[in-house]
Amino acid sequence: MIDARAEAGARPWWESAVIYQVYPRSFMDADGDGVGDLAGIRARLDHLVDLGVDAMWLSPIFPSPMADFGYDVADYCAVDPVFGDLAGFDALLAEAHWRGLRVLLDFVPNHTSDQHPWFIASRSSRDDSRRDWYIWRDPAPGGGPPNNWTSDMGGSAWAFDEATGQYYLHAFLREQPDLNWRNPAVREAMREVMRFWFDRGVDGFRIDVLWHCIKDEGLRDNPANPAFEAWMGEKHKVLQTHSANQPEIHELAHAMRRLADEYGDRLLVGEICLPLDQLMHYYGTAAAPGVHLPFNFQLFEAPWDAATLARIIREYEAALPPGGWPNWVLGSHDSPRLAGRIGEAQARVAAMLLLTLRGTPTLYQGDEIGIGRVEIPPDRIRDPQDLRQPGLGLGRDGARTPMAWSAGPQGGFTRAEPWLPLHADWRSRNVATQATEPGSLLSLYRRLLALRRQHPALATGTIALCEAAPDVLAYTRESEAGRLFVALNLSHAPRPMPMPAGMAAECLCSTHGAWPGDGAGQGALRSDEGVILRLEARP
Repeated sequence: MIDARAEAGARPWWESAVIYQVYPRSFMDADGDGVGDLAGIRARLDHLVDLGVDAMWLSPIFPSPMADFGYDVADYCAVDPVFGDLAGFDALLAEAHWRGLRVLLDFVPNHTSDQHPWFIASRSSRDDSRRDWYIWRDPAPGGGPPNNWTSDMGGSAWAFDEATGQYYLHAFLREQPDLNWRNPAVREAMREVMRFWFDRGVDGFRIDVLWHCIKDEGLRDNPANPAFEAWMGEKHKVLQTHSANQPEIHELAHAMRRLADEYGDRLLVGEICLPLDQLMHYYGTAAAPGVHLPFNFQLFEAPWDAATLARIIREYEAALPPGGWPNWVLGSHDSPRLAGRIGEAQARVAAMLLLTLRGTPTLYQGDEIGIGRVEIPPDRIRDPQDLRQPGLGLGRDGARTPMAWSAGPQGGFTRAEPWLPLHADWRSRNVATQATEPGSLLSLYRRLLALRRQHPALATGTIALCEAAPDVLAYTRESEAGRLFVALNLSHAPRPMPMPAGMAAECLCSTHGAWPGDGAGQGALRSDEGVILRLEARP
């Protein structure tokens, strides 16, 4: 069997790789407390190998009070007991590497927990040596917060500390005070955190809210958002002109990249929720490279129609800087489930889209079995964003519910009551059941991932959009080893599919199973169907 990565030659491993996001609390519970853990992940590594992914990114596993479920870090160089310990992490890392899987950690540099020793020292006195490790300011002249910045979790981004008479900045929860990245001591401390994990053997980091890390030095008020409506949530009352995405952030990203490059083939993925033109700056330049992959979230909220997707692909490819490698993602722990957004039939088409576009794709756990919308009873809501701004539909719990591994009790996830409820149809929608069904979504993901390994055109080849009927998105992928044609019907009705002239076609995969096309360039797409065809010139 051809492995497409062999043709990549000197390319970095991550250009031909597929990344799989693991949300540890909800992947697999080995110790029976209802919360997933490292031992559970280790026990389910076979699933990732069978699926065909190359790397897993773990959402935060560090010690935390769990005000924001791990994104409030109390110790960057340890493992929270709910997940295990450092020895358990080392065992997981070693076994993953033995199985050919890379491991990325979630690095949370913008803020810590208010229980982190650094912040405890910082708030103890205005004269403490770590006071300037965080962003403290006096009240405004008339009283109240120093400026009008809003928290992404709702309300002001400033919390008043009675003991020292100043406010501290928190872009998220008040339990998540922002670090002052203008302080060289903070930068050095966080470099040592990255070194700690690189020295342990991790293959890279996904860097949380990277674009937030540097703030306007003068802390000027943000301009009001003229398009604000209440349903958007309070964070949208103002534009984050001065509270995020400052010019100095690129020097910081470059410093992280320099450190990663010291360790060889390590990967940095930046979480950056910005318009396309601004996102591109995070690749850096040839002289000062930034992160390898600034996350491309465009497919999350885009209207699901062929014209829009074609425009997104065209504009994204055109915007990439020289040497910039694309990436695509359709699901995460922060966004509504893919199958819940576009329906199960189109979720199959979306799987083919994600795994055939040029660039590095990231899959989110559970999307491979089609977990859809999960209703969370009011008494089971855990997400602080939902609890702080109820009724706005901002809750993320529905994207974080446990994996279902079997039709057994609690879906094989735990022996206890799971920390969040499973999806309602877990008895039929689980890994064990779908693994035995050739037509299941899981089987489709496995076929698509196998094709990426077999065909260099899908792994690292060029892409060219093609003219197609309304509701059809079509493109070719090409390398020296061959040329493939991808056609995706984004409608619920049949659509014609003219293929490149003068070419014969062999169907490698259809989201519907066998393809009824005649191979002579005049096939037709059934409703909600995607196909991958191998093209050859007619004799």
